[in-house]
Amino acid sequence: MHSQHRVGRIALAVALAVIPASLATAGVGHAATPAAAAVKAGAGLEDAHKKDIAMQLVSSAENSSLDWKAQYKYIEDIGDGRGYTAGIIGFCSGTGDMLDLVQHYTDLKPGNVLAKYLPALKKVNGSDSHSGLGTPFTKDWATAAKDTVFQQAQNDERDRVYFTPAVNQAKADGLRALGQFIYYDAIVMHGPGNDSDSFGGIRAAAMKKARTPAQGGDEATYLNAYLDARKIVMKKEEAHSDTSRVDTEQRVFLNARNFDLNPPLKWKVYGDPYSINS
Repeated sequence: MHSQHRVGRIALAVALAVIPASLATAGVGHAATPAAAAVKAGAGLEDAHKKDIAMQLVSSAENSSLDWKAQYKYIEDIGDGRGYTAGIIGFCSGTGDMLDLVQHYTDLKPGNVLAKYLPALKKVNGSDSHSGLGTPFTKDWATAAKDTVFQQAQNDERDRVYFTPAVNQAKADGLRALGQFIYYDAIVMHGPGNDSDSFGGIRAAAMKKARTPAQGGDEATYLNAYLDARKIVMKKEEAHSDTSRVDTEQRVFLNARNFDLNPPLKWKVYGDPYSINS
């Protein structure tokens, strides 16, 4: 694992509210019907296999590995001011989503090995402090990661906060599997929300340049506008200044017009080559 790539981790909004309903329906009128039919023609990311491909693609950028399930146990402070970054989607102790995760785990399994850290996680939320956490916490995190209930809790929170809102928004915009993945990768890095540097802000900037397919626009034209808008935001933060996950991954698929994200897929991130053959 290349920890320096981990610094490209998630710039999460502290408010982890899912995308408002008003956003989810923006720009979707009667023109949405043909776009919705187009989504059905090829499987979207709601398909289990396509979803797994999306997880591998994100993991190649976040973990320098296609083995995303190996990341349940991951935890370190990457020095980005967000405390500990951990798990399959980079839950952070300083941004609230790690607290939500441990709370969800405790709801599913009271008395689990991480439950005793809930008071400390509440105190450090909004800071990079390790107070009340430290080595005992990181060791217990690794222990919890072997528990299928904790793995399920990580999957649940990934879907609730990131995956499901991104895919639903993409479908509302008339985007097929590739566009759904492009939205998901963006929300993972930039966080949900509507400010200019978050997922909703990137989408708003793109929609000023091009119409979504649901608005009657061309899918490739819109997705290129979206990736252009995302790169502008990425370059604002040193940790995200390497834009290869856009340039040599997402644009490769877009230039090939592989809107259904069908294997075989070949791409590079940070110069490292990857492939998914089936």
